[in-house]
Amino acid sequence: MGDYESLEDIVLRHSGRGMNLLRRYIERDYIAAAARGLLRQRRGNVLLATGFYVNGIGETDGPPGTVVLAEALRRLGFTPAVLTDECCRGFFEDQGLAVEYMDLTGGPEEVGRVLSSWQPSAMIAIERCGVNIRDDYENMRGISIKSHTAPVDQVFEEARRLGIFTIGIGDGGNEIGMGCLREKIRKYLDIVPCRVDTDALIIASVSNWGAYGLTAQLESLTGMQLMMPWEEVAAFLSEITKRGSVDGVLGRPACSVDGFGIETEREILCALDELVSRGQAGKGSEITCPSIQN
Repeated sequence: MGDYESLEDIVLRHSGRGMNLLRRYIERDYIAAAARGLLRQRRGNVLLATGFYVNGIGETDGPPGTVVLAEALRRLGFTPAVLTDECCRGFFEDQGLAVEYMDLTGGPEEVGRVLSSWQPSAMIAIERCGVNIRDDYENMRGISIKSHTAPVDQVFEEARRLGIFTIGIGDGGNEIGMGCLREKIRKYLDIVPCRVDTDALIIASVSNWGAYGLTAQLESLTGMQLMMPWEEVAAFLSEITKRGSVDGVLGRPACSVDGFGIETEREILCALDELVSRGQAGKGSEITCPSIQN
């Protein structure tokens, strides 16, 4: 490509929903800040929250990033588990991951039960809808999905109150963590922002890409091989699509993410892997990416 890019540049490629506009209001090396914060936590359970309801099921954005990040955390000595609800039923068990399915009507007792059961050392949300500033859960079209969304965001709010480290990864403004930028989202984007803060926030053009970027940064900081091979990521995406997972932009089952074909998902992983392999993550490096074979 000939351009000098950072991890943040890569995960913000193809930006079409305003995340590039928000970049000036977040720290420059925000992926590194999240990764360093995570590595400072005790090697205990990490709850990975995902699952955004679209047309009766979870969308394809979120679960692949969750699986990639979970495997990296496992290699780093953490014990990852998925926190979701019925929209992602059956997505993760074949990956060897424990799954906590939160009840759609869960209240404070359910929140307390989840935290007491898992006692997480950290929590990470990857494309998970959070309550917005008008006390609703809404998709990108402004349609309420409250009746289909378990209050996972309340677990994050209580976790922060207890001093548990939290990370939010989002791509639109209505996801857990975007409360950190809610005033800017209200000003610059055509969406009612999530009001839920996290200790660290990663913005990306697609939330999967933010999770891949965090994995790449963890690999860079630790020197361990953490990035999942593309073939395994593609196989997982294909599997959840067979289960009915939908592209959130297209609104139908498709082996694509937010309107981007599978070749774009591979492009991002390739660029991140190339940057880390050159030892330039967090520094900026000239990136070249092999052509995609369809």
